Amino acid sequence: MKTVAIISRKGGAGKTTLTVHLAVAACIDGKETAIIDLDPQASAAGWGDSRKQETPAVVSAQAARLPKVLEAAVNNGADLAIIDTAPHSETAALAAIRAADLILIPCRPAILDLRAIGDTIDLVNLASKTAIVVLNAVPPRGSLADEAVEAIAPLGVSIAPIRIGQRAAFVHSLTAGQTAQEYEPEGKAAEEIQQVYKWMCKQLIM
Repeated sequence: MKTVAIISRKGGAGKTTLTVHLAVAACIDGKETAIIDLDPQASAAGWGDSRKQETPAVVSAQAARLPKVLEAAVNNGADLAIIDTAPHSETAALAAIRAADLILIPCRPAILDLRAIGDTIDLVNLASKTAIVVLNAVPPRGSLADEAVEAIAPLGVSIAPIRIGQRAAFVHSLTAGQTAQEYEPEGKAAEEIQQVYKWMCKQLIM
């Protein structure tokens, strides 16, 4: 089983959105997938409760229980586990980082998000791991994304080649207990997630 951690020390960066969308992309691809929600707000778990589909499995857990939860996922035949973390819990973030084969940091191209990303990278370095930034909620026009790339470059962290746009389908689909791929299969949001998913699989060699 491969494990992906979605982390950011800033709230509103898009961790849960990225988590559930990648998990559904994996399910569509025929992979047994589990979401592990370490955030006390349990946004991913709430989304799972509102779904009509039984997959992906969503488990709400405390950071201290993460090894046991991952072990249970393996025993239940999961191919992939994606961990959604709380923005202000260093304990949960570190637990996820240490367990992960791949660490993704969603980041909006906005000054407050860019200022906060250094704290997240410090946590990754503390665990002697590497992470990749995924630019999220990128406006359809303007140069904010390119400016964000320049701002992130000195931090010594890689940036995913696919950018996720600021699209209404992400908001509307989550409200309905779905993802963009299910809500608007032919839309740009679904296409972008599929590209990120394929790229993620290459990083994981799966």
